[in-house]
Amino acid sequence: MTSVAMETLNAGNDSPLRVEAKGLVKVFRDFWRRPKVRAVDGIDFNVGMGEIVGLLGPNGSGKSTTIKMLLGLLFPSEGSVRVLGESPQNVLVKQQIGYLPESSELYPFLTPRETLDFYGRLFELTSKTRKSRIEQLLEMVGLTHAADRQVGEFSMGMKRRVGLAQALVNDPQLLVLDEPTAGLDPPACRQVKDTMLAMVRRGKSIVLSSHLLADVESMCTRLVILYKGRIRAQGNVKELLSQSDRLSVTMPALPPEKMKSLLQTLRDHIGEEPQVEHPSMDLERFFLNVIEDAGDSPLTGAGHHEGIASYLDGTQ
Repeated sequence: MTSVAMETLNAGNDSPLRVEAKGLVKVFRDFWRRPKVRAVDGIDFNVGMGEIVGLLGPNGSGKSTTIKMLLGLLFPSEGSVRVLGESPQNVLVKQQIGYLPESSELYPFLTPRETLDFYGRLFELTSKTRKSRIEQLLEMVGLTHAADRQVGEFSMGMKRRVGLAQALVNDPQLLVLDEPTAGLDPPACRQVKDTMLAMVRRGKSIVLSSHLLADVESMCTRLVILYKGRIRAQGNVKELLSQSDRLSVTMPALPPEKMKSLLQTLRDHIGEEPQVEHPSMDLERFFLNVIEDAGDSPLTGAGHHEGIASYLDGTQ
């Protein structure tokens, strides 16, 4: 890398926008160059520094095509897309992107350690940096005990863990995740979320595409919802989901007589029966509590997770 090129990229990184798409269009053509499918049809969106943006939509809505244009794997037919202030075709920009595809295609005869070393070399990391990050990542995704087994022997979930580690080995400025929790057990899903939060605290940016809407709702700051290649809704998650005509109140449980009196007062004021229910934790939290209470037991697959890799959460 030349110093001039690095200065140019760093200047782009000073922008509050990590991704900026304007009038983005992608038309796929047949053998005779006739328009066949208009997969993405004039979309505008951006991703800011330290932000998680959910890219949602049913199958065939244009999500994968949009992601491929962000990664520089496809050229837009019209419009423009800028990543870290530059074209996504820029090799220096690609070195600052981490990508976890929907399906983790890994070299089956390599071990997790060899896989991460291979990608670390592609990013031109020094031997010392590669060794340090590989050990941290293997521990983080619970694969230290399986670090020297061939990936071809792994289950889907274990391969997914290797894929996640691979996407993080370069400590990217922009992380693009396509169905990141597919095939993972609940503890690993929680690990993915904690990693995402640790990265955005350091100013990293994330584009998350997933059909697991509960995960998207809990993690994303903004949403972009696509259908038939067009943006049908976008904005702040809380603002989009807020029901301004309804209120929810949480308070301590009351003795029966006081609760009866309170409910009657509410009926008199609102003219209908108020809904009363006990608040509950989400299923993920309950599941993790059960696992933690069960204590240690021998594992044959993925091991326990040990926090976030220190280079990812900024403690190293």
